[in-house]
Order: sequence, then C-alpha cells, then structure tokens
Amino acid sequence: MFYPVYLNLKGKRVVVIGGGEVAERKTESLLDTGASVTVISPHVTQRLTSLANTKRIELHTREYVRGDCKDAALVLSATDEPEVSRAVWEEAKAAEILVNTADTPALCDFIMPAIIRRGDLTIAISTGGASPALASRLKEELSRFLGPEYELFLELLAQVRPEIQRRIQDERARKALHYRILDSRVLTLLQQKDSDGAARLLRELIEDFTCQERTS
Repeated sequence: MFYPVYLNLKGKRVVVIGGGEVAERKTESLLDTGASVTVISPHVTQRLTSLANTKRIELHTREYVRGDCKDAALVLSATDEPEVSRAVWEEAKAAEILVNTADTPALCDFIMPAIIRRGDLTIAISTGGASPALASRLKEELSRFLGPEYELFLELLAQVRPEIQRRIQDERARKALHYRILDSRVLTLLQQKDSDGAARLLRELIEDFTCQERTS
C-alpha cells in the first residue's frame, strides 16, 4: 500500500533516466513544479530536445553512469534496459534517494499516479500499479466532469480566504460559510462564463453570512 503525498520540488534536482515517450511524459509532469530537471539518455524525443533548447530542462545525450543521481531529490527511471534500471535503483537506494522505475513496481519507492490539474486543484488517481489503464480511464471520465470553471472557482476562493479568516473568527462558522458557498450558484455561474456574476454572488454570500453572525 502506497502513502499518497504531494511533494514540493521547487528548486530541487530531479533526474530522469531515459529519453523515450515514457521519459517524456514523466519530464512533462515535472515542468510546472519548479524542479531542476536533468534528463540523461543517448537518444531522446524531439520534445525533450525542444525542452532542452529552451532551457526548461538540462539534457545529457549519453548513457547513464554511476553518480548521475548525486544530489537528486527524486530519480525517475524510464529506460527499457533492465541492467540500467537495476543500476539506477541501486545507486538511488544507496544514496537514500526516492526512485520510480517505469513498469517495475519492485524497483519503486513511489508510483506515478494519473493526474488531473485545474489550476490549484490537483487530483491524483492510482491503482497501486495494478492497472494503469484503469487509472487513465478514470482520469478521462473525471476530466470531462471537472471543467475550467473549477480553476476559476479556486481562484475566487483564494482571493476571499484571507478576508473570511479575518472577519469570521469561529472555525465552525467559517466552515459553514465555505459549504454555503459550495452549495451556491457560484460554480454554475462560472460554468456559464459569468465571472462577474459569480464574484458578486460570492461577495453577497460573505456579507450576508457575516451580518448573520453579528446578530446571532
């Protein structure tokens, strides 16, 4: 059983061993984390070359050698050479670095879930390695349900959160207000592309709730 967790990789070194489509996907998933990503492989996809040319990743077009994992926070191994995968695993384990080896759960400290992102909303789907296809299918289904309005909704909530915390001291009352907002038409208005209306309704809900708290 794996323990689900989100890691802060900003400014930390992450090494990706491999240059094929799997390595490309793993690298892409790291781009917005703020990590310093190094890809090592004698052959890489055109996309990885492009990322290197635009300085978004560091690329070494050569075979893996022991020592490549030094100072890494994470290592992602995505090569189809079992000997290389084993060597990367052994180096990472010796240095107490977390490592993921594609399609080889026995050589993994963690697994890569299917991810849905809507701004600050992140949903990770994992089957514990039993069926990546099922995780992918669930991602497709949830993606259809979670439209871009959820990103806008979170942006609005982030804007008013400090004010709510300042104006409503009681934790249970704050929780009640947040659920009132969730049960309101704010999200529906965002789905209808009425951002101004959603913002006005959110403001009204906060003001009405605050007044009720004062008079209760």
